[in-house]
Amino acid sequence: MSLNRYLILFVIVFSSLDASAQKLNVTLGSGEIALNQPFTITFTVENAKLQDYSGFPEIKGFVKRGTSSSSSTNYTNGKRTFSHSIIQNYLARAEGVYELRPFNIKVNGKEIKIKGKKIKVGPAQQRRTNNDPFQDFFGRRNDQPQEFVDVKADAFLAITTDKSSVYLGEGFTMTIAFYVSKKNRAEMRFHDLGTQLSDILSEIKPNNCWEENFEINNPSGEPTEINGQKYDQYKVYQATYYPLNRESINFPSIDLDMVKYNVAKNPSFFGRNKQEEIETFRSRPKTVTIKELPDHPLKESVSVGNYKLTEKVSADKLKTGESFSYSFNISGEGNISAISEPNFRSDDNFDFYPPNVRQDINKSNGRVRGGKSYSFYGIPNEPGDFKMKDYFSWIYFNTSQEQYDTLRSDLVLVVSGESKKNESISSTDMGSFYDSINLKENTLFSTQESGLYKLFGNIAIFLMLAVVAFVVFKK
Repeated sequence: MSLNRYLILFVIVFSSLDASAQKLNVTLGSGEIALNQPFTITFTVENAKLQDYSGFPEIKGFVKRGTSSSSSTNYTNGKRTFSHSIIQNYLARAEGVYELRPFNIKVNGKEIKIKGKKIKVGPAQQRRTNNDPFQDFFGRRNDQPQEFVDVKADAFLAITTDKSSVYLGEGFTMTIAFYVSKKNRAEMRFHDLGTQLSDILSEIKPNNCWEENFEINNPSGEPTEINGQKYDQYKVYQATYYPLNRESINFPSIDLDMVKYNVAKNPSFFGRNKQEEIETFRSRPKTVTIKELPDHPLKESVSVGNYKLTEKVSADKLKTGESFSYSFNISGEGNISAISEPNFRSDDNFDFYPPNVRQDINKSNGRVRGGKSYSFYGIPNEPGDFKMKDYFSWIYFNTSQEQYDTLRSDLVLVVSGESKKNESISSTDMGSFYDSINLKENTLFSTQESGLYKLFGNIAIFLMLAVVAFVVFKK
């Protein structure tokens, strides 16, 4: 590779690094101004958020007349670049020559040294009158740049939960939303929400929880009231979490960038009347504490929530040997996915087979509801009246009553017919193996004699093997 190619490669790499880095520029106004014209000092931050800056210097013979700000965002080939500028205005007290001494200014923690400048202030200039009645309507003159007014946004970002403390396994709903007051005058829109939300969730999602996501794709305003003030709530994320251990759930503060528009001070028909800038909104942290369940033999595996039982049987009057189906349906509010199979007791009165399971989950209005259905197939073997609560039950922790509860069946099956127990025994008969018992001699013999026979036999086999080994070795 030639030297020229090395130089080209170095320039490309250096240029790309410089373009992506933060840039700070300070610009001084003109060295010759009229008495009624402002002198300005402007600093601009490119490709970085403006976090903090030190004060502007004093100029002898001038008075400060407020600051203004401006922002711009550009998209080129899918890449975003943006800048933020702060402008300090000075007005001279009288005509003359003044000196701006060298000074330092600190922006985002970086200090910049600025050389001084001579400023010549001449007589005040007479402002031109606009003789064209259509000039302000169609646009401003080329020598008069448009000024924009920063409209304050009456809005905030918040992380909220419907509960501040829950039992282990009990669900709570967390919502990330942007709230805009009905009195807000600033025009805003979401900025690159997908990318921002992905970064936010990677930071705040708890690892010790089961999550049910409400899948919000397009935030839309919903009227709400906070402390007597009316707002539009824009939900950007919502999920219900079920804690898996006793560790507190801590949601940290998060930032959300919004595009806000400043408005032109003197709007025109064809001119630019809006200026785009990025404004960052920050939420407060939120913590949810976890309470331990009361002592119980099943406290480590029991489901938590508010549930009820519905059941269905194909027929409540049966005959022995006649098949039937029975459904044990658990429904309510809680972690539906974690609902376990009901407790089941087996005896000779019924033959039950493993159930088919169906699960339904509905997520709406910040709550998770649904159910789990267990469908059993059975055959009665004995006649009689049988209470299904003796066979099926389900224990859980009821969060509304804050105590353990049991769902039991209310059904009674009436079974008639002959007993099928004998048929069950005959179906498992071993056949001729047991029938041959009657043909065998039942004379007792000594197990000690049988042991002596085995010993003599083993000795004879050992002697035979020794003789064979000797013959083979001799040859």
